[in-house]
Amino acid sequence: MLYRRFGRTELQIPVFSCGGMRYQHSWKDVPGWKIPKANQDNLDATIRRSMELGINHIETARGYGTSELQLGRILSEFPRDQLIIQTKVAPKENAKEFQKTFNQSLRNLKLDSVDLLGIHGINTPELLDFTVRSGGCLDVARRLQEQGKVRFVGFSTHGPTDVIVDAIQTDQFDYVNLHWYYINQFNWPAIEAATQHDVGVFIISPSDKGGMLYKPSPKLVELCQPLSPMIFNDVFCLSHPQVHTLSLGAARPSDFDEHLKALDLLDQADTLLPPILERLYDVAIATLGEDWVETWHRGLPTPEQTPGNINIPVILWLRNLAIAYDMQEYAQMRYNLLGKASHWFPGQQATQVDTLDLSQCLETSPHAARIPKLLLEAHQQLVGQSVQRLSQS
Repeated sequence: MLYRRFGRTELQIPVFSCGGMRYQHSWKDVPGWKIPKANQDNLDATIRRSMELGINHIETARGYGTSELQLGRILSEFPRDQLIIQTKVAPKENAKEFQKTFNQSLRNLKLDSVDLLGIHGINTPELLDFTVRSGGCLDVARRLQEQGKVRFVGFSTHGPTDVIVDAIQTDQFDYVNLHWYYINQFNWPAIEAATQHDVGVFIISPSDKGGMLYKPSPKLVELCQPLSPMIFNDVFCLSHPQVHTLSLGAARPSDFDEHLKALDLLDQADTLLPPILERLYDVAIATLGEDWVETWHRGLPTPEQTPGNINIPVILWLRNLAIAYDMQEYAQMRYNLLGKASHWFPGQQATQVDTLDLSQCLETSPHAARIPKLLLEAHQQLVGQSVQRLSQS
């Protein structure tokens, strides 16, 4: 395994982390006796495999149902000083609730302390305020540090780039969990801010949110040759030294296997990546047009600035992926989350776009005249069965 310095924490963190949101029995809390033995055995085997590989960063959250409880049954089998344990607790308006939830996490994990405590889901300015204001969640986290129950404090986010940058620039966080991968590089300014503040960078869900790369489209497979799309994305992300670790979200021991192939290729990134990147770009140009590829994102409003709360940037982004790389299934999955995931994936679908006047909110877009029609086409192409976030299932 390869390791990188995790920002100001000075921890040597593996470039792959074992994320804990896919191997648990339930997304809801249930009594331990209701957890099937087969599920617990699979989780135990996944953690043992992770540790055998040197992936000693185990990441979970209070919001991941039985994940913490089940991890608490296996972690004691390993020397505590060989583990880097991260859990996450959502920010609360009442900081006492945050404290209570963290205490439950420790009980579930059967630990005296965690190495990394993440404020889970700083996705809006309001949630950032709940965290950093006097008497807020961060004050609780600092007391937990003083008590030896937490070593380092960070945050996770699905929020817009400006909120992430604002959080980093408070200089109150040791690390950040965020989304960034080949198909979605919009958060690069946040990674740059993290680098400036010596904040550790953990990439959330590069294989799932990064394109459902465990079942890629045939077109994407062809474009990424000689690498698989999953390995390409791993090498792409880790070729940037500003990125420290990728979460693998393993559901079973074998889920590590494909990712491991990327380790021996990192020193060849300078020769492997350019031809793939060129093919991906050329196909996007051929299918979408050069002017669109270069400028589609300019001058787009946020959902809050848009009639009907339509998430125009996300819808156009998903349309691009479906057309350029045949990523229809991924685009449909993400599109049908709109309107159902709160601040975790904000905004609405383009259901009523033909009845709304978007001229004012699009006045700075070079494609203002085209976008309403494209939104309608994207809706017709992508709308389908209602989808919920995993945590709501």
